[in-house]
Amino acid sequence: MTTGRTADIRPAIDTTLVKRLVDAQFPQWAGLPLELVDPAGSDHVIHRLGAELSVRLPRHSGAIGQARKESEWLPRLAPHLPVGVGEPGFGYPWPWAVSRWLEGEVATVEALAESSVAAVELAEFLTALQRFAPEDLPAEGTRADLTAGSLADRDRATQAAIADVGDAFDAAAMTELWAAALDAPGWDRPPVWFHGDFHTGNLLTTDGRLSAVIDFGELGLGDPARDLIIAFTLMSADTRAAFRTALDVDDATWTRGRGWALATGLNAYTS
Repeated sequence: MTTGRTADIRPAIDTTLVKRLVDAQFPQWAGLPLELVDPAGSDHVIHRLGAELSVRLPRHSGAIGQARKESEWLPRLAPHLPVGVGEPGFGYPWPWAVSRWLEGEVATVEALAESSVAAVELAEFLTALQRFAPEDLPAEGTRADLTAGSLADRDRATQAAIADVGDAFDAAAMTELWAAALDAPGWDRPPVWFHGDFHTGNLLTTDGRLSAVIDFGELGLGDPARDLIIAFTLMSADTRAAFRTALDVDDATWTRGRGWALATGLNAYTS
């Protein structure tokens, strides 16, 4: 359980600490040069380790389960991906991770919004992820770290956000969209894998083409609608249609996906 006191911890993380942790726990990588990646994500401090690796240390308690989850599942999703999980040490309180460095630039709307090729590639990635079925697949709901909240869990916060931004955006349209998403039939098929944080910040491009999907800390099992956020935050109307066709999304799931996009966007805008 995360206590209020634990949730408030923001450990000091600098290159000296990262070097001590790596040298002590992963001697095979000791001595490799370390370089701070700045800016990094909101959840982790990231250092590049040598030419081929990265080190990610959680900034806050909400991200502390990601290293172990990724070390458990990513080697199955990508068999040749080196992942190491480090333990607390030298005053740093949580697990952390070393993984392969991926070259590329963060995806942008300007680069990919009109790319039908990128839209189809993203749909193909999600299709492959949803079909992933290891022999020891956990039953839905048996693993708290793989269980995501529902749209209903976001209702109070989303309605409050709609009220807060009503002067800047069309509150009536947002309220109608949100109500439709809550009323849409739920996922009634076997649970599938979802990335859980499928937005532009977790997509890399090389030479203007999609090259990688990163950050599987929100990986889970259940309703795939959550990953449809990307359709409404990255794509144009034309490429969104190509994405939906390639992924073969039914009306109810698409409507829930719009709800996830609205709730997530409002949370980002009001935070």
